[in-house]
Amino acid sequence: MIYRPERIRFFDCPLDLVSPTQLLQRAQEAAHGGDPVRIEGLNVAKLIDARVQGLLRDALDEAELVHIDGSGISAGLRWLGVNPPARRAGIDLMQDLCGQAAQSGVGVYLLGARPAIVLAAAQRLREMFPGLHIAGTSDGYFRDDEVTHVVAAIRNSGARYLFVGISSPKKELFLQRHWYELGVALAMGVGGSFDVVSGMLPRAPLLMQRFGMEWMFRLWLEPRRLFARYLRTNCAYLLLLLRARMSRRHRSRAIVRTGA
Repeated sequence: MIYRPERIRFFDCPLDLVSPTQLLQRAQEAAHGGDPVRIEGLNVAKLIDARVQGLLRDALDEAELVHIDGSGISAGLRWLGVNPPARRAGIDLMQDLCGQAAQSGVGVYLLGARPAIVLAAAQRLREMFPGLHIAGTSDGYFRDDEVTHVVAAIRNSGARYLFVGISSPKKELFLQRHWYELGVALAMGVGGSFDVVSGMLPRAPLLMQRFGMEWMFRLWLEPRRLFARYLRTNCAYLLLLLRARMSRRHRSRAIVRTGA
């Protein structure tokens, strides 16, 4: 029986109140003949962008599951009186799913990053999860006229799990537009996870991970690329939270229960 989590709208973005265990259960069902599932993660930057980018918001709306990826989402929900399920960062969830795939024998496809990085990430995942079958890899630097070939390569690989390591909104729009052509049971956007898994970028220390401060570590690593983005999105999110906290009318609009 397929688990149907409660879906809410959080500042007009879809969000499923689903635990990591339930996500893995849903993936297992999909891999063994259940309904295919797209998994997208919601963090602060994506929430703010989706509020003004209709195409991105539509792609999230159509995803079967949108889980809590960023710690800021969990903190915001708690501040507005919602007890969220446990958060699982996208990179950790990807590795959980690779462990599951290794145990059940289903193939995995990696799409994204530069050629050397996606190959290194595939090798590292094989080392981490003995028996994991990497059905194929492709880098993320393909032109629009190459999309058909990329989709065909994924479909012909026989992979059941697809991880897309491309930035937003490109990865969400790719999955939305080609979902029924890919032939996979599960697809998940994982952003820059391949860079970290491959060893190209370090990950935040465990203490920072535990306290939801990985964004600060990434900012320290790449200040020129991330400072303006984080300043814009974090400030916009804080203003949304403050307005919802101080106004019952805005709070009722901030969290809307939509059901399963």
